[in-house]
Amino acid sequence: MTEPTDARADLDDLRDRVAALERRLGAPPAPAAGPRDGDDFWALSALRARLADHESTSDGAVVLVGSLRLPTGEPVSWQQGAGTAGLLEIDWSDRAPAFAALGSPVRIELLRHVLAGTRSTAELAALEQLGTTGQLHHHLRQLLAAGWLRQSGRGAYEVPAARVVPLLACLAAVER
Repeated sequence: MTEPTDARADLDDLRDRVAALERRLGAPPAPAAGPRDGDDFWALSALRARLADHESTSDGAVVLVGSLRLPTGEPVSWQQGAGTAGLLEIDWSDRAPAFAALGSPVRIELLRHVLAGTRSTAELAALEQLGTTGQLHHHLRQLLAAGWLRQSGRGAYEVPAARVVPLLACLAAVER
């Protein structure tokens, strides 16, 4: 398991490398508008402007983006995008297990607790709403197999950074 200081050093190194690349390539373009500019669709406006600049993606695109701080204090930033033609043409059936893993109220609750910092099997097993130890291990296996969780050490789990924003986007998409 990586020590927190190693992770911070790696993050600092990555920030330095990105800053060096930005200096070399020039400043990134300013966003079309921000949430404070009164444009409720500022992200969509920026996506449309980007699509207009790139004819190869004129069919459209879908983007997941998020920047947040978990209840544990860990920062997470993630962006993922895809052209809509590619998404509409592929076989979706291979994606079903990832969605199926989210189809259980217990698994959703389990992910919420892991994001909040309850990460060891022992801590998770102490939470009554997650069921018996056997049931907990069943749910952990399902989430591991679907990629919503990964082991971060012996008997410890985390939601991979690449899955935090997609998970929260799924929750936001079905918000009532």
